[in-house]
Amino acid sequence: MKTMNLSWLEDFLALAASGNFSRAAQERHMTQPAFSRRIRALEDWVGATLFDRSNQPATLTGTGEWFESIAKDMLARAAKIPGEARAFNEASAKTLRIASTHALSFTFMPMWLRGLESQMAIGQVQLISDVLQRCEAMLQESHVQFLLTHTHADAASALDAKGYPSIVVGHDLLIPVSAPKKDGTPLHALHKRASKKPVKLLSYSMESGIGRIVAKTQASLAQAAPTETVFTAHLASVLRTMALDGRGIAWLPQTLIHDDLARGALVEATTHDACIQMAIKLYRDKTTLGKSGEDFWLANVR
Repeated sequence: MKTMNLSWLEDFLALAASGNFSRAAQERHMTQPAFSRRIRALEDWVGATLFDRSNQPATLTGTGEWFESIAKDMLARAAKIPGEARAFNEASAKTLRIASTHALSFTFMPMWLRGLESQMAIGQVQLISDVLQRCEAMLQESHVQFLLTHTHADAASALDAKGYPSIVVGHDLLIPVSAPKKDGTPLHALHKRASKKPVKLLSYSMESGIGRIVAKTQASLAQAAPTETVFTAHLASVLRTMALDGRGIAWLPQTLIHDDLARGALVEATTHDACIQMAIKLYRDKTTLGKSGEDFWLANVR
């Protein structure tokens, strides 16, 4: 019997998405005849026809629909193998591998680690700072042991849906802020008013964890006045710089702008009840963490 090539599964999923052999072949960087041969080879290996070719675009057969979830699962499992092998090999190692969203990496994390060091010897920490989407992928593929991120009940994480263990290790507040006028009032204010001039918003991309939270929670407030997004970025630190420059309103974490608020460089742009309460969560890999990783997890649980 032929051996199945994992790349055939990627071919299958590309064709399942479009039903177009030519487009799928182009996406997979090969000629259409070569692509068609690989699909046939996969069908021979499965022992059943996966696509109905009688109409265009091609559609999945009943067996093809069943096999689609199998293919996705096999590729996901294959992607995790290197990370899980490394985790198993390093089970006794002392290095902690932590992914963290940018906003927490240089605000909350140093203070949090300092508190833990009073309870245990942490040892070496390898920190990877990135947007939430990529941090989630790193944890799911076992490239890191832990993920530190802001969370909100209305913006559920994919990790929660997949049953990744987590604990709340802190809290933060998202505050809509603006640079002030000379009299201390916000240069850009978000509230009901007669003016039809749009309020300028500094927004997060949807790759940002905070961006997901803001999108889910601030929609009703934004409806109180006409708004327009004038600037978009992944990072809260970038939006902070733009807000300080008077470019518009940004929802920023209190941990990031505490000093700016204290010295009046930024002021709240609407009523305080528009602030968004957030939890700071630590997620862990489902696989073995090794002694140092398990000790670190237990120190946060206590």
